[in-house]
Amino acid sequence: MNFKDSGKLKAITFSYDDAVTQDIEFIELLNKYNLKGTFNINSELLGKKGMLIRENKRIAHYKVHPDDVKGVYEGHEVAVHTLTHPHLPPLEDAEVIRQVEQDRLNLSELVGYEVVGMAYPGGGVNNDDRVAQIIKNNTGVKYSRTITFTHDFNAQENLYRYNPTVYHLDFDVLMDLGHKFIDLNPDTPQIFCIMGHSYEFDYRSDCRVKFEEFLKLISNKEDIFYGTNKEILL
Repeated sequence: MNFKDSGKLKAITFSYDDAVTQDIEFIELLNKYNLKGTFNINSELLGKKGMLIRENKRIAHYKVHPDDVKGVYEGHEVAVHTLTHPHLPPLEDAEVIRQVEQDRLNLSELVGYEVVGMAYPGGGVNNDDRVAQIIKNNTGVKYSRTITFTHDFNAQENLYRYNPTVYHLDFDVLMDLGHKFIDLNPDTPQIFCIMGHSYEFDYRSDCRVKFEEFLKLISNKEDIFYGTNKEILL
């Protein structure tokens, strides 16, 4: 069953990038509250170890092993994040296609179903109309999420530059939107898409606690459909 077939006009979904090992614990948290997410993966970076410096703190950035992808993300959606996480707008058409379509094919083989979703890699302005059109016309991707936050729930026509609602660590906005979404009694479809990276919960000790309060707030409501990006957008 997907969003429109559910008979509900409100839907919540999560979209998380990079396939880091912190996803394992994060998925346990989503499952605890009967929530679903989409996880955007760079297939040629799987299994690699790394560290990031965020807020003057060393954060583990270890990628899930390719052999573990199917099991880790079972019950959720795996989607494209390109092979190696390049900034796409400067690339030649052929390289955009290779980065996206080969990643899609690699991931489809790993999970055993056809991968059709995507999130653009990189920060800042990481997409444009040209790249979106290349992906639409030359790959099997059916939608691609940006990092431009709308702070609203309105349905969007352009699924190849789909904008999420809110960044997951923007806690004040997140909770405010959560209360507003619960109170909505809409006449048209409304979508609440939360985006982030699971390793970002390691920044501060209170991040996970605050985020779980949000999950408690928005979960298990009879008038809300909880699904992956694909189940809600397509």
